Amino acid sequence: MKPCSKPQDNHLLACIPAELMDKIKLKLEVIDLPLGKVLYESGGVQHYVYFPTTAIVSLLYVLEDGGSAEIAVVGNEGIVGVSLFMGGESTPSRAVVQSAGAGFRLPASIIKEEFNKAGPVLHLLLRYTQALITQMSQTAVCNRHHTLDKQLCRWLLLSLDRLNGIDLVMTQELIANMLGVRREGVTEAALKLQNAGLISYSRGHIKILDRAGLEKRTCECYMVVKKEYNRLLPEKMAT
Repeated sequence: MKPCSKPQDNHLLACIPAELMDKIKLKLEVIDLPLGKVLYESGGVQHYVYFPTTAIVSLLYVLEDGGSAEIAVVGNEGIVGVSLFMGGESTPSRAVVQSAGAGFRLPASIIKEEFNKAGPVLHLLLRYTQALITQMSQTAVCNRHHTLDKQLCRWLLLSLDRLNGIDLVMTQELIANMLGVRREGVTEAALKLQNAGLISYSRGHIKILDRAGLEKRTCECYMVVKKEYNRLLPEKMAT
């Protein structure tokens, strides 16, 4: 059974003018995005772009020894596969589903055709790409200079902004891979947040109990990213 999602559940798709959306949605395919599904590997040719609706996709940089660290998250605000319309057919990062859900995929040829027309899709995708670059840059700064519990707060808040709800389902190992730290460090940081009454955490299930408290506890990196997305991306237009 196909997942139940509508194109307007994705912010970027909802921002595309209605007359253009009527054309694009003929090629949109709704897909299931299960936990751990790899949408593309480092260096691999990309044949589709993805628009998550209820899933979150993590962009990871993978080292030769198998270690990895997250460089960005994409959810219902965005698109996975920006290298396709930025002039490349591949990227050194890996895209993997970090929170299960659904989304849409669009053939590479369609998104490149619309981008090259230099119309509204080009301007929308360039603004989104600028916001994504800001997230990547801020993630690098945060991972270098801020404590693990602040990083975890930032990561939880960014994930929440890309979901409808307050629950996240993911394992300690997955979180550790995202943040590029040992699993024991994630356990310790999560317990700190739980003891502070900010989250409940059990067997890979995280429920946010106090979002305002998380925002107070995190570093400035979260708001830098959030403000840039709000500044660059328009309100939804599609119906």
